[in-house]
Amino acid sequence: GAAPVGSQDPPSVRLWSDYLNVHLHPKSLYVIRQYLHDGDCDCLEAFAQGERLLQDPACMEELDDRLHFYVEECDSLQGFQVLCDIHSGFSGVGAKVTELLHDEYSGKGILTWGLTPVTTWVSLVLAAPLRFQRLGCFSPQDSLSSFYRVLNTALGIAHLSRHSSLLCPLSLSGSLGIK
Repeated sequence: GAAPVGSQDPPSVRLWSDYLNVHLHPKSLYVIRQYLHDGDCDCLEAFAQGERLLQDPACMEELDDRLHFYVEECDSLQGFQVLCDIHSGFSGVGAKVTELLHDEYSGKGILTWGLTPVTTWVSLVLAAPLRFQRLGCFSPQDSLSSFYRVLNTALGIAHLSRHSSLLCPLSLSGSLGIK
């Protein structure tokens, strides 16, 4: 049997970005190879890990080249918008990026959006079903993750607000993703 006209095999989906229908310019993406799903490290979970990533001279040079590529295209650069998860190690990455922008473009505005997830029982169970023997039973790993989330959020807000014109934390829950 031939396949119906217009049907195609579904594309392989490995990451959230595989669902992205908007085609982005290659210079607008920077993949952190160590923290891919099949990378060397498990996850980017601490603020200091994110900061350490951007202390690598090769990484900073690549980021700087990509930034200058877009800045040179602007007729009248007014500022930057930074969207950053503040509950994970990406808060450290965002802090270093806003520091770079603040240092290199001190007269320009930097609007930073600090994003946090909704943490509910349902999202916790869906995100890590193997960690739960029964509902309401957290392992020591979960309390360590909660500690990291609180610490990352606090450090992220402190550092991002220092180098941003305006920091606006965003969350769908009233707790900034902190339980």
